[in-house]
Amino acid sequence: MPQQGRLERLYSRVTSHIGGQPLGIDLRDGLAPMVQRASSIIPHPVARVFKLLILALVLFIAYLNLPSLRPYTTDLVLNTTELGHPILKPVSPDDHKTTDPVASSSHVMNCGADVDRLAKIRDRFKLDDEVEYLKRYVRITREPIERQSRTFLPQRFLPEDDEGQGLQVLDLTKNMQHEQTCPEPLEIAVTQSPSPADADLSDFIFAISTNVKRMRDPLIVDEWAFWLTNGLGQSNGGKLLLRLIDASDPELTDAAQRLAEAGVDAQVSALDSRLHKEMAVRYLDLVPMLYFHPDSVNRKWLVLCDDDTFFPSAHSLVERAVKTHGSQAFGGAGVFISRPLAQVLSTVHETCKTRAKIRQSNSGWGPQGDILLRKCIYDNTDIRLSQLHGLWQFDIKGDASGFYESGRSPYSIHHFKGGTKWHTTYPLNATKIAYTCGQDCPYQRFITEDDFIIANGYSIAQYPHGVEFNLDQVERTFRPQGMEKEWNFDYMYGPQRPSLSGTGKKISWELGDAQANLEDGVTIQTYIRKKDDVRWTTEDGKPMKSIDGIIELVWISA
Repeated sequence: MPQQGRLERLYSRVTSHIGGQPLGIDLRDGLAPMVQRASSIIPHPVARVFKLLILALVLFIAYLNLPSLRPYTTDLVLNTTELGHPILKPVSPDDHKTTDPVASSSHVMNCGADVDRLAKIRDRFKLDDEVEYLKRYVRITREPIERQSRTFLPQRFLPEDDEGQGLQVLDLTKNMQHEQTCPEPLEIAVTQSPSPADADLSDFIFAISTNVKRMRDPLIVDEWAFWLTNGLGQSNGGKLLLRLIDASDPELTDAAQRLAEAGVDAQVSALDSRLHKEMAVRYLDLVPMLYFHPDSVNRKWLVLCDDDTFFPSAHSLVERAVKTHGSQAFGGAGVFISRPLAQVLSTVHETCKTRAKIRQSNSGWGPQGDILLRKCIYDNTDIRLSQLHGLWQFDIKGDASGFYESGRSPYSIHHFKGGTKWHTTYPLNATKIAYTCGQDCPYQRFITEDDFIIANGYSIAQYPHGVEFNLDQVERTFRPQGMEKEWNFDYMYGPQRPSLSGTGKKISWELGDAQANLEDGVTIQTYIRKKDDVRWTTEDGKPMKSIDGIIELVWISA
């Protein structure tokens, strides 16, 4: 049979070693007898089609596994410091004196609406032409005080209506000048915390493994740049090692170029998924990659995190950078390892990723890299990782406002990019306020006399029936991945209070856009409310507002 002969000749070519594991397809003992039996019982034309299908299957397997048919990932390694962009490493705190939060602002208050700008906001968030609008100024003074999760203000958020300074209805189709008298700004005292532009992460080197598809996210580089640069296109001393799975030369070049333009000091390389099939193993492999990198010699902390990990305050990482050998969050929210510990792990690394160890790292959601790493540490050293509650994993679904409105100051935020599994938020927008009033400001709560709560950088919530609940408790607006994991919330957040969604007792405008001007220290936050948001209804389902809303907060220094 000529067809069988061709199949048998192919047998000798479909054997290779992938990651040390032999791959063999014994056509003579397996497929060939099956083809012969099929030929004896199946009509000749059908048998021919059957044989062709078998051949196609063999060729498909060969395509997936043979290096000769699918080249391995490129060995190109790119350093952003060599791509012609001025990525500078700060030498001393004096380098940043000009980038501290501006002590005072010369900004002239103007409460008129910029209709052209608001029309762009309308289009971006699919609002109606007619909106309810308010611009409110907030003037901050920096004082030697500690950050509080809530601060009461002896002022109203909405000015008295008889002054004509409250919520106004605007028609954004009418391009006319909108004049408005400014009420007295809200006066807020904040801590003397430093600006993100003043951070120095020269003691830290980070490693992230991701794929090309996720790297196409238009926000991902800016999100990393927030905690790896001074906000002005220059490195803050932190180093990033980025591994792109199955990336080509052009894809590596594109990623490196984007990082370089943002000022991130990074090394970009590729990883072949056939040689490193298990995600948990790829995660563990980041430890020796970090340790043996030449730049890690002078670093104190080696950090493993996911591509959707965001550090709102680089200063907090330095201040709280763990006193022992390491600190770990559950999952990809951040694992910090000292260099001496990384040295030990790198010597026993191969023994920590056996098949048995990988099976033991299965949490029920598949093998987990953080479990594999922890087991490697515990099996080979006397060191025990410490838990830092500010490194938030965020395995939550749905509306996460309850957490972000609780006044907490997170060290890291994880799983915030939505999709079918996680919640959606935009920490890059939320943290821009830090350029005006320092790293302590994001997510800090300010409560006015007329029962508004500003969760800075996240929302402005109004409580028509008053703030009659325990402000120390997190509002349970979210849900877990599975009900069997619900006890985790009680452990991490403490007792929670019921959600006010659909009760008529709360209505919220959530941050849609933020713009920070580092020269004059002014930050403009734009908060959005949609009239058909199902959360903002009464108990009988009636909407609390009949038109969409926009509130702009303009933060200035005294």
